[in-house]
Amino acid sequence: MNHLLDVLFTFLHLIIIGFNLFAWIWRPTRRLHLIVAGLTLGSWFILGIWFGIGYCPVTDWQWKIKESLGETNLPNSFIKYYADKISGLDISSDVIDAITVISFLSAISLSVYLNFFKRKQQQ
Repeated sequence: MNHLLDVLFTFLHLIIIGFNLFAWIWRPTRRLHLIVAGLTLGSWFILGIWFGIGYCPVTDWQWKIKESLGETNLPNSFIKYYADKISGLDISSDVIDAITVISFLSAISLSVYLNFFKRKQQQ
């Protein structure tokens, strides 16, 4: 059962990350993108007050599953975990965090522009 949960959490992570990075592109998903991005920011910075900046409950839950499966020395970041796993390298957490923040803030900036400013220009 834990193997299945691990796979499901991986897919959930990938869906959330993909949605946060790309859902601003399509007009029908732009408002929902702002909501999901806002929830992500809330997790990172509001829950982060108690659990550490960048906190993700999905990662927390998945790491508990991975630990029950015997994995140890898990990084704080799902993105770091999979970047290392895919590349076979031990990529610096600072590099991963910087790429994550820049990509996420770029997507949010584009979403805010398209949801609020471009809309007003068209009216």
